[in-house]
Amino acid sequence: MKGPQLLEEYVGRLATRMGAFFPGERAVFRGHDLHASLKDLDWLELYLFGITGRRYTPQQMKVLHAIGNFTSYPDARIWNNRVAALAGTARSTGSLGIAAALAVSEAQIYGRGVDLRASEFLTRARNRVDAGEDLADLVRAELKRQRGIAGYGRPITSADERIAPMMALVREHGLDGGPHLKLAFEVERILLAGRWRMRMNYGALAAALAADFGLSPREFYLFSIPAFLAGMPPCYLEAAEKPAGLLFPLPCRVMLYEGVSRRQWRR
Repeated sequence: MKGPQLLEEYVGRLATRMGAFFPGERAVFRGHDLHASLKDLDWLELYLFGITGRRYTPQQMKVLHAIGNFTSYPDARIWNNRVAALAGTARSTGSLGIAAALAVSEAQIYGRGVDLRASEFLTRARNRVDAGEDLADLVRAELKRQRGIAGYGRPITSADERIAPMMALVREHGLDGGPHLKLAFEVERILLAGRWRMRMNYGALAAALAADFGLSPREFYLFSIPAFLAGMPPCYLEAAEKPAGLLFPLPCRVMLYEGVSRRQWRR
């Protein structure tokens, strides 16, 4: 069935397996009573359950919490935080500012675009290595096709300060033996041994851990959406507490203007 017939089947009704709200009675969340069966979940556990329909071990949840915590920097110079801070200095609302900051976190170089591509590459590479292909050949093919590998290399500095504390936590909870994690470090060794000299960044590490926990690339992307969130409200608040327009002002003398020279307005 397709076209008008398919549309007709859905007129006036919502067919869903995700949940429903029964006013004054209950709320169903993926087949469970939200206020009874799921009442003990913390927010991230519920968020992940909504995405995957699965529950995770306490050890896995420690790591999944840390993925966001370790990359929530309250620095208004960072591209997405700057949007939240600009909303504060312009006296916009916190909701609009933070929603806009989350939207620009879709960046292909730094943000969610990298997460998705890194997860796709590691998942695809692991499947092909398991099928007998050589990882070094896969790395070279990816570099030739994409001119880079998502999750490797960093624009500002080659070192990534988040990797050491994250790996310490992963080892503490005995989660450092996953196949995607091992493959991610092997890719780094190949890149460092070759002429590319690219180190693994946080994107590849987070993608590898999530893949080892069973998250698909799409699930990992959705999980990562609020990863920067905790660093945004401080940037908004600080800018809003200062005089309006004080964030990163640009004096005219620093602007390169080659248009029409200054003119007198004639009435």
